[in-house]
Amino acid sequence: MGSAERLQRWESRSEWVLAAVAVVFLVAYSVQVLASPDRAVYDMLNVVMSALYLTFVVDYIVRLTLAPRRTRWFFRHLLDLAIVALPFLRPLRLLRLLVLVKVMHRAGGDAIRGRVAVYTACSATLLVYVASLAILETERSAPGATLTNFGNAVWWSITTITTVGYGDMYPVTVTGRVIAVMLMFGGISLIGVITATVASWIVERVSEEDSANRAATAAQIEDLRDEIRQLTTDLSVRDSDRQEAWSHR
Repeated sequence: MGSAERLQRWESRSEWVLAAVAVVFLVAYSVQVLASPDRAVYDMLNVVMSALYLTFVVDYIVRLTLAPRRTRWFFRHLLDLAIVALPFLRPLRLLRLLVLVKVMHRAGGDAIRGRVAVYTACSATLLVYVASLAILETERSAPGATLTNFGNAVWWSITTITTVGYGDMYPVTVTGRVIAVMLMFGGISLIGVITATVASWIVERVSEEDSANRAATAAQIEDLRDEIRQLTTDLSVRDSDRQEAWSHR
């Protein structure tokens, strides 16, 4: 079995496992942010989340190892490297949430991408929820912050992902603004995927209709040729009969 086949086999087998780990990770993070547990529980959740996050790091290392052309794969997946490496820096730990979005998209995206409405709803809901948790954790203790409860955080995430940006609520920390930028790019990317999916569907339908029309036209032309051949044969028979009749006179 070649390296490409082994890589594909690993990805197909691991995607749903990683999705399950991502769900557990998201639940732990949600409890940590929304329930505001005491210090002992908070620290325990941090340990659990760090252990779960190592699963994504292992997945990246395995995929890099199995890649048929590692150097080429490495440079084509620099974003994956950034997502798994940068969160080890304390100020950027919230980038771990990008792994959740990427893994869940990888596991379920191909299955529902053909259903544009379902794909849009699932992706937008996940982005809004994850961004709301991240911005709430970052902003609620900052001086002059307006994003101090989950309801405000959700409202801000919705207005940001749709690029409306009313300006009534906004992040005041540097990390919060980084989250805002990533959410804006996420919204634009989501719109791009939806547009590409719809465009691909339209092109496919037009191509199918064009192929059907060509097949019908070819069949009609063949029928006309058959009719012409039959008429030619009939005319030849008639000419032969006439010539034979004249010869008997």
